[in-house]
Formats: sequence, structure tokens, C-alpha cells
Amino acid sequence: MTSSIVRNVPHLTSGDEQFRSKFRSWALADLSYVDIREYLETKDLVLVPMASTEQHGPHLPLYTDTITAVEVSARISEHIGVLHTPPLWAGYSPQHMHEPGQGRGTITLRSSTLLNLMYDVARSLIHHGFDRIIFVNGHGSNTKVVDPVLRRLRYETGAMIGFVKPYMERYTGILEGLMENPPEETPGWHSSELETSQDMAWNADLVRMERAEDTRARIPDFLPDSFRKSDGAPDVEFEGYQYFSFPMDHHEFIDSGTIGNPMRATKEKGEEAFRRYSEHVARGVLELMDVPVKVHDREFVDRVM
Repeated sequence: MTSSIVRNVPHLTSGDEQFRSKFRSWALADLSYVDIREYLETKDLVLVPMASTEQHGPHLPLYTDTITAVEVSARISEHIGVLHTPPLWAGYSPQHMHEPGQGRGTITLRSSTLLNLMYDVARSLIHHGFDRIIFVNGHGSNTKVVDPVLRRLRYETGAMIGFVKPYMERYTGILEGLMENPPEETPGWHSSELETSQDMAWNADLVRMERAEDTRARIPDFLPDSFRKSDGAPDVEFEGYQYFSFPMDHHEFIDSGTIGNPMRATKEKGEEAFRRYSEHVARGVLELMDVPVKVHDREFVDRVM
């Protein structure tokens, strides 16, 4: 699919090409400590993909959000020659648990657990010599709880701590013009056109389109009919305005888990979405690599608590 967006595409320098050829991977866990030391001689930035393992309707895998984080991170690494860690594959997903015994498969972390996990991963990386940690997030609900740990890491260590969200829910952003669904068909929401397309680009065998459903969110039964809801956000509409929000479980406003119309999804759209996101974020990361950073607290002293 041809993009209407024209940008300068980041690319590896000759030194990056030599590193990639020598060590064969930008994945931190594929390397030995000898390789890590050599990388840190010239660069101090690492990407940390994070998302969730949660139900994504009858036709998409539980890994859907993590696919976004992993694929975008890997592509950024290939574009500009930076390392990425293994993914933090569980996130804050209490709304996707459904009733006990229903077999939805979601694995959720309590907010405190997620924050502690992010903290320990980042402090470990800072301990070893990384000064710039960029979390690449693929799951919307993680954004509700992460601010305290991002600030704590920055205040305690002086490291550059970033958090990037390369996906579409209400915000279309860089994917303008790519999706065919109109806004009322919520193309960027749960298991709709975008996520289905991206999963097709990742591994089409995991997408079960014979099970796909075109479904819309509804107002939960515990709210009166004078309130309205059309997507997966916690805020709802009343008298045409969105000032109210409520803690709602996903099955209270959409039983299937699919919000929108996934029928227009294609592998080509998913590939183009991954391309746009990864090139955009790669350009931003390149800018961040030249910003002065001084870490003042590197040792991870509390690593056994």
C-alpha cells in the first residue's frame, strides 16, 4: 500500500551496520555481556516494549497488544540501530477478566505490580550503563497507571525516561487516511480494523476471520438510557457532552470483545501502519539520542527487596 505521507526514513550508519553484522541481532536478550559492553561504548539508549495479554474478541490472539509493541520496537531497532529488550507481556487489564470461570484468558497485573516491574527493569538497565530508557507501549490501559513510576525513575536517577504510544484509539494521528472504517465504526478500537490488520501483517495464521464480528459498544446496564457510549474509553456521553466517566468492565458494554468493524482489515494496512509508526518513533528516538543526560544514581541497591 502506498503511503500519502512523505518522510525522511531513518537508516543505519556504517557503524550500526557493522554492529548488526557482528552480533546478528538488536534484541538485548540475544546478546552476551561482551556485546552489551561494546554497544554501550557508543550508545546508551534501549527500548522496552510493553503491553498486555488479554482477550481480543473471538478472532484475534490474546497477544495482540504486545504484537504492536514488539513489532514497532523491532522495526525501530532495525531503522536506527538501537537495542530492545524482551517485551513486558502482561499489563494493567482488570476490565478484560470477565466473570470467573469464563475462560477469557486475560492475564492482568495489579497497578502496583506493573509499576514495580517497570521500575525493576529500568533500574537494572540503568545499573548496567543505559542512560535513556524508552518504553514502547501497545496497551491503552497501561497509560492510566504509569505516570508515578516514570517520574520516580527520572527523579531518582536522572536518566531520560520516555513512554511512547504507537497505536490508534480515538486519536488517528499518523494513520490519517489509512483506515476505511468511518469514525462511528471505531477503526482503532479493540479488535477492529487496525488491530486486525496489524495481526494479519504479523502472522495471518493467528487471525480467525471466520469468527470476526461487527459489533458496537453499548451503555452498561447499571447506567440509565440517557447516557451513551460508542467506544472503549471510560468516559460516557450525557446530553451530548463527555464529562462523566465510570469504572466499567469490558463485558459490561461489549460482550464479544470486538468494538467496531474488523471486516475491512487487510495485511497491507497492517504493514503500512507498522511502517508509519516505527519510522515516526525512530525519528523521535534519534532526536533524543543527542540530548545531554547525566545519571546521578546508577547502582540498583534495592534489588533484593
